[in-house]
Amino acid sequence: MAKRGIGRREFVAGAAGVGAAGLMGASPLAASAPSQAQGGRAGSAPESPRRDPGLPVRGELLIRGAHVLTMDPALGDIPNGDVHVKSGNIVAVGKNLAAPGAAVIDARHTIAMPGFVDTHWHMWTTYLRCMAGDKPDDGYFPVTTRYGMAMQPDDMYHSTKLAAAEAIYSGITTVNDECHNIRSLDYALADLRALRETGLRARFSYGPYRGIPPDEPRDLAGLEKLHSGWSQHSSDALIALGYMWGGLPTADASGTAPPQSRVDAARKEIETARRLGVPISIHLASRDGTPAGQVQAQAEFLGSDMLLIHMLATSPEEMKLVARSGAWVSTSPGSELRIGYGLTKVSEFREAGVKVAVSVDTAPLTGNCHMFGILKLMRNAVNAKALDEFKLNAREALEMGTIQGARALGIDRMTGSLTLGKRADLILVRTDAITMGVFTDPAHMIVEAAEPSNVDTVVIDGRILKRNGKLTSLSSEQIIADAAATLAAVTKRVKTPSA
Repeated sequence: MAKRGIGRREFVAGAAGVGAAGLMGASPLAASAPSQAQGGRAGSAPESPRRDPGLPVRGELLIRGAHVLTMDPALGDIPNGDVHVKSGNIVAVGKNLAAPGAAVIDARHTIAMPGFVDTHWHMWTTYLRCMAGDKPDDGYFPVTTRYGMAMQPDDMYHSTKLAAAEAIYSGITTVNDECHNIRSLDYALADLRALRETGLRARFSYGPYRGIPPDEPRDLAGLEKLHSGWSQHSSDALIALGYMWGGLPTADASGTAPPQSRVDAARKEIETARRLGVPISIHLASRDGTPAGQVQAQAEFLGSDMLLIHMLATSPEEMKLVARSGAWVSTSPGSELRIGYGLTKVSEFREAGVKVAVSVDTAPLTGNCHMFGILKLMRNAVNAKALDEFKLNAREALEMGTIQGARALGIDRMTGSLTLGKRADLILVRTDAITMGVFTDPAHMIVEAAEPSNVDTVVIDGRILKRNGKLTSLSSEQIIADAAATLAAVTKRVKTPSA
């Protein structure tokens, strides 16, 4: 997106007194909340959602004097701009806004921008940070399987809470929690409790469990039960339900076709997810060099409600197939490079018309989990591969980490840009730190220079969850201690299975 003038500024500022509800013709919640399980697509808001204690109240805020990087093409950037937040909504964006009674945040020397949107993160693995080792027996899949099989629901809770706290600290305001260690419904509920308690906006993607036999059907009864009572878990519409599909199986390396029972089970999975109206994700053609045929096998089911993860083994013909279907691709260059899947194909996807977003993936491989590093790595890898300094510019990369991520999750009417009527998911990034000075191009500074320590303030759904560089409602020390105790306990179970 090219840098533009603010265009609609007079309209946006003038509408501040009207508020989002009046403009949208509904209450703020009804105007911007997703359906119970569809991640922001058509549907009614959940009734009587359960609210967990401990989160800050939604106040009225005026963010004053920031360089506002709206990521809205009609608004562009607003130097020395303001953002007015009320009841969790963005009610005005412009200059010199009047907001009597609002708490004023002095945002000079900051960039105000939408929070980052992650599209694929196995949050339950975060307590295994940096544990993908240097030998085959200690690689990512063996380690996460051994430890995943020994986990209990409380372990899921503490690890996901660690991930959620890191997300907030780092300026990620929306996550797609790809939960693929659901050993029973209690594991899913523990993971969801961590998300609720931290205040993140999230999609909870219901998955299988580590070590599941290939011929064992997925737990669709658990998915149905969770879906039927989703209002208990949605946290005031912050959390939506999704499904991790395994995909239709294909022939093995020898050419042997999979048993028909596995094909039938896979069809039942996606048909159930579509009947429930939940969005679908699938790890597909992940490793460069994977035998062809995986993408074509899913052709009849590809659609705009589907997120395809990694996709490094995709051919040009398959890319065109994906583009025609409207499905999105989530690329996670940090983990893909670390595990040896290959170099990102962002340019190839974009040139074929495939829509691309970005993601963290998993801390055992990536170490840390922040979007600044991911976007920088992605952009540099794309340009290096193309032997072209200008192949992917900073603003395009930033779009993939914000508004494109929101579109990929189907919630762009709610978040992803600082636009009138959207929910207030935003961050303030300090530009007066020694590693950020002097102020030049804001998009370049975010992608090339910024890091989590530069995130001064994080607002999610109108709640201030980080201020002056510190989490406001979470104890980092306690979360780390709990995750360390979890690692010790699970390690003991791994080493002495009878314990």
